[in-house]
Amino acid sequence: MTTKATTQAIPPLQKNPLILFGRGIALYSDVKPEHISPAIHFLLEQAELAVQHATNPSTPPSWDALAEPLEDATESLGRSWSVISHLNSVADTPQLREAYGEMLPEVTAFFSSLGQNLTLYKKFKALSESEAFKHLSIDQKKVIENSLRDFRLGGAELAEVDKPRFTQIQDEQATLSKAFSDHVLDATDGFMHIVLDETQLKGLPEDAIAAAAEHAQQKNLQGWALTLHFPSYYPVMQYSENRALRKLMYEAYITRSSELAPQFGHGKTAWDNTANMLAQLRLRDEEAHLLGFPNYAALSLASKMARDVKEVDQFLIDIAQRAKPFAQKDWQELQDFAKSKLQLGGELQPWDIAFAAEQLKQERYSFSENELKQYFPLPKVLDGLFEVIQTLFGVYIKASNLPIWHSDVQSFAVSNATGELIAYFYLDPYARSGKRGGAWMDDARGRRQLANGEIQIPVAYLVCNFAPPVKVGGQLRQPTITHDDVITLFHESGHGLHHLLTQVGALGVSGINGVEWDAVELPSQFMENFCWEWEVLEKMTAHSQTGKSLPKELFEKMLSAKNFQNGLATLRQAVLSLTDWRLHSTFNAKEAQGLAVLDLSRKIASELNVIPQPEISRWPNTFSHIFAGGYAAGYYSYKWAEVLSADAYSAFEEVAKLTGTVLDADTGARYRTEILEVGGSRSAAESFKAFRGREPSIDALLRHGGMELKL
Repeated sequence: MTTKATTQAIPPLQKNPLILFGRGIALYSDVKPEHISPAIHFLLEQAELAVQHATNPSTPPSWDALAEPLEDATESLGRSWSVISHLNSVADTPQLREAYGEMLPEVTAFFSSLGQNLTLYKKFKALSESEAFKHLSIDQKKVIENSLRDFRLGGAELAEVDKPRFTQIQDEQATLSKAFSDHVLDATDGFMHIVLDETQLKGLPEDAIAAAAEHAQQKNLQGWALTLHFPSYYPVMQYSENRALRKLMYEAYITRSSELAPQFGHGKTAWDNTANMLAQLRLRDEEAHLLGFPNYAALSLASKMARDVKEVDQFLIDIAQRAKPFAQKDWQELQDFAKSKLQLGGELQPWDIAFAAEQLKQERYSFSENELKQYFPLPKVLDGLFEVIQTLFGVYIKASNLPIWHSDVQSFAVSNATGELIAYFYLDPYARSGKRGGAWMDDARGRRQLANGEIQIPVAYLVCNFAPPVKVGGQLRQPTITHDDVITLFHESGHGLHHLLTQVGALGVSGINGVEWDAVELPSQFMENFCWEWEVLEKMTAHSQTGKSLPKELFEKMLSAKNFQNGLATLRQAVLSLTDWRLHSTFNAKEAQGLAVLDLSRKIASELNVIPQPEISRWPNTFSHIFAGGYAAGYYSYKWAEVLSADAYSAFEEVAKLTGTVLDADTGARYRTEILEVGGSRSAAESFKAFRGREPSIDALLRHGGMELKL
């Protein structure tokens, strides 16, 4: 697709939906691949003009003359590009992917050049040293301070001879990151296993079998179609009594996007991410050295809470060492149970682990995840989630009618106690082809105070990949989700609240913007705690068949099982985090060849993990968090922020001893004021201390996790 051909094939710019929506909401269904190049070229031109104005000697270094106009132009470009990126994640087509990929280098190059603009850097520095700076708001001062830091990290102080290479590195990284994500999506979408004999599906829940039948029908095939999308894949691993089927699905899943994938019939060598990972690591290492850092991990800490590379490494080692005895106990129990009760023959294999764990859980606690799932219809869960939010934070949520990109998508409006509209958000709940796996919150539009004094209200995307509703016995059954899915929904809503309830007027530190990366998970992990409260679950459950709420007896069993196999889970997170950290702190990417990334992951697993890493495993090849999702040298932040979130939640537990409820509006109001509303306008450490009145403590995390480990 060439720019010239594309331009001739589309309506004029004034009818382009990527231009037309301005500060409003995009008409997503109207956006076509042929709109992308003309719109982005136009917006790039406008942004370049704004940069020229900002760097003009006659433009004074002030907020109104320098920062505000530049923010306007770059925000317009960023919001339109966000629409395109979002559609690329949730409604991927070959044509959209091509158009997105065509413009990605140009958008990346613009923002890279912006960060390297020495004249602009000097203007912002002059503003920070001026008398006028003293009279700016706290938010505006923080934006300027962060901008100066980002200019330095963006290469503004580099020698002119090094700037072209630095720009090239950013461009190549963006292209490789997109390719990594595309390969994982293609490898996942590219696999399908057809089962012709229903007896081969023994043990699978009824809705999982119905979904497989429906998927086969959609493909005009006989039988039942199983895929590697999580709602299809995981029920097989968890419930299928067909060991051969579990093995087939496991091997297909764990070798996605690797050199082994073709032998299992679900991939192409073009989807192999092995070389991509090494290329990204080399580029990151080169970027760090250009900026004067010893490695990329050190570079990443420039905008995080953690102080140095050694502190993070030791934090993860400590967690792993404290969790390991509990993990060893979990693993031994699982092996003993499998040997005595499951009669699998020989050692417990990787494709047996989820199945054995579910069987042990059912025996020990007398319930199954599938039994529990029937109490969580998605509409009822949403009602419960909204009630928690409304009670704690004094807001109201109601259905809205925003433009959508798929018929499954819902939209909602958020208003404050006086009825004033303060935010919108989308929910895209179900897995489907062409949609990236996982769950995430993203920024569709940020809150800011415009030059005319008006408030631009924020808009967020909440994206999940739950199993879609299916027909059982010819009837469409309302969608039910697992308790893990409930936790995921609450998690993403926490990110959403951070974005939506901010009261900051400067876009650069509004909502999640400007928040240290290793603290950004605080509000999300905080919300997960409510998924374990009886007063919450009682009101947000209704059995899919009987409509009855979750029985207290089943809740008690569920609570008893909360930390089931938590030693293994904690150790796994520590190993994932340490693999990411060591890849960016000690790994010699320049000299590495072949399967070096895999070799490092195996070395760490052999030192710390208690479950051997299978020879066939190629899990780093789909580690999208660090190779396509912005968590490079940052995956540790989940555990780091978990300390903060557990301690923050303990404030609600403490007040519950006096009031009888964790849904305490006064404590919720303080949390909203000191954590959510301030966004990135002050450090996360300051915000936490303002809420709790002290430094964070790990005690609550240990208590919640059922492990007596001390850091």
